[in-house]
Amino acid sequence: MTSGNPRRLVVLRHAKSAWPDLPDSERPLAPRGRRDAPAAGRWLREAGCVPDLVVCSSARRTRQTWDLVAAEFGTTTPAIHDARLYGASAEELLGVVREIPAQVRTLMVIGHNPGVQELVLLLAGEAEGYALDQARTKFPTSAIAVLGVPGPWSSLEPGAARLTDMVVPRGGGGQA
Repeated sequence: MTSGNPRRLVVLRHAKSAWPDLPDSERPLAPRGRRDAPAAGRWLREAGCVPDLVVCSSARRTRQTWDLVAAEFGTTTPAIHDARLYGASAEELLGVVREIPAQVRTLMVIGHNPGVQELVLLLAGEAEGYALDQARTKFPTSAIAVLGVPGPWSSLEPGAARLTDMVVPRGGGGQA
C-alpha cells in the first residue's frame, strides 16, 4: 500500500426499488430511490470518494442507482455491469473484488442485500466510531460503507479492512 494513499472500497446498496409485477432483476427504482441515489452521489463527491472504477450488479435497480449516483460526480467513471453481483454472497463479492487491477485506488461495488452488508462485516476488522455497529444493525437501501483496504485487491482477506464511514444519504433535504 502506498503511504498516505490507501485503497478504498466503497460498498453501496442500490436505492429503494418499486415492486411492479416484473421479475426481481427488472424492478425499477421507486420515487424515493430516484431521490436518494443522487444524494448518495453528492455524499460520495463531497467526501472525496469518487471511484476510479465501479462494479455494478446487472439488475435494473442497481444500474439506475449507478446512473443517478454518477450524474453527481461531474466526471466520467468506468463501470462494469456484472451479473455475478446479483444475489451474490459476501464470499462471491469478495472474489469479484479480488479480480480488480492493482492500479484502481477507489473501487465502488453496487449490489444487493444481504450480500453487500455481509461483505462489509466480513472485511471490517476495525472501524471508526460506531460505523461497525451501524453496519451490523441495518444496511438499508442507499447505504454506503467506505473501507480502507491495505495492499492489493488480489490479496484482500476477511478482517483486513478498516470501516471508516457508514452513511445513509437521503434525498429531499434529509441528511444521512
